[in-house]
Amino acid sequence: METGAQSPDKGGIDKDATAAASSKTNKTVTATYSDVLLPANSESTPAVSIVLPTLNEEDGIAECINRIVAALESMGIQGEIIISDSSTDRTPEIARAKGAIVVEPDQPGYGYAYQYAFDRCRSEYIAMGDADTTYDFKELPKLYSHVANGDADIAMGSRLEGEIKPGAMPNLHQYVGNPLLTAFLNAFYDTDVTDAHSGMRVMTRDALEEMELTTTGMEFASEMIMEAGASDLTIAEEPITYHERTGEATLDSFRDGWRHVRFMLENAPGYLFTGPGLAFLVFGVVIIGGVFSSATLGPAGFGLHSLIAGSLCVVIGFQALTLGIFAKISGDPVRSPADPLTTFLVDHLSLEYSLAAGIGILGLGIAYAVAMVGRWISSGFQRLPLLQFDILVMMAIVVGLLVIFNAFFLSIVVSQR
Repeated sequence: METGAQSPDKGGIDKDATAAASSKTNKTVTATYSDVLLPANSESTPAVSIVLPTLNEEDGIAECINRIVAALESMGIQGEIIISDSSTDRTPEIARAKGAIVVEPDQPGYGYAYQYAFDRCRSEYIAMGDADTTYDFKELPKLYSHVANGDADIAMGSRLEGEIKPGAMPNLHQYVGNPLLTAFLNAFYDTDVTDAHSGMRVMTRDALEEMELTTTGMEFASEMIMEAGASDLTIAEEPITYHERTGEATLDSFRDGWRHVRFMLENAPGYLFTGPGLAFLVFGVVIIGGVFSSATLGPAGFGLHSLIAGSLCVVIGFQALTLGIFAKISGDPVRSPADPLTTFLVDHLSLEYSLAAGIGILGLGIAYAVAMVGRWISSGFQRLPLLQFDILVMMAIVVGLLVIFNAFFLSIVVSQR
């Protein structure tokens, strides 16, 4: 690959190198390409910048560019195609011959390839899509119109609401993976999209800057929707046709799917920690209350095993709630916990108050434990205290110690911010 395609001048593209590379390409490229595709050294501003990341897409890149050209012609506008290329095959040569601008990211990663190219786009409207012929860029106008007319900040093509050609998407992706990931993303980030991982999108430059995208891997597609939801950006969708890819697939379904799930959970600590923690805590308290009130559920009652389970749930719930507070204070998640309990604790807790609470809970537990041991000794080591209270006391001691340790840890985190 030619490294001379990068330069610190306007747009980050070496215009002389691009022009020289273009002069060496196929002379049979029709004049219609120069009419709608602007080169890097053009003084005109493109109406839209179309970014395609490529990794050995020599089989499909020409067809993708042909479709983009057809779309630009149908809209009667000029644009630029920026190929963010990390290929070892003929992809960059073919792209240049078709009139595209080729840049070479200096780091690996799907998300980084996009971000590297976004920094070099010259238009106020930016489109993106894959270069494997799965997306028909002739459908670009209906997405572009949403953002160009001011109807939306981002427009996405929905494969699940459109047509998926036979063999274009594995059944596991079509009926399980994509719908589930989309449902999780909508629930966690207050979005309302039907196909969160569609790669065909158009957005305004203002929306791109507001999202402050940072990821470099496959989770980049999820981050964009997550940030859009957190920033209250308007998202429009249009049904599109999804075609069978040309060339060899480069995705790993389970690895890349897990990266999306992990990224969504890590950036929604309210759903990861606070919600489950509160559920565990309430469930544990209810179980403990059932034990000491001798409540029954039909023929079943609450006994020692229930008390043990309830105590463990309280401990787990308390620690999960604490982790939610840690995540809100020490991190910068896309969807920070905003529930009333976490907000109150973050606003009012201090090391001193936390230590007082922890020492109080621990002290009560230890005091009762000492009293139980004293009673046991005074009975000549014959009469053991009630096991229910033993369990409750041990839970109080554990929670008290956790409060103290967590308070110091939180204080260290806050002081080092």
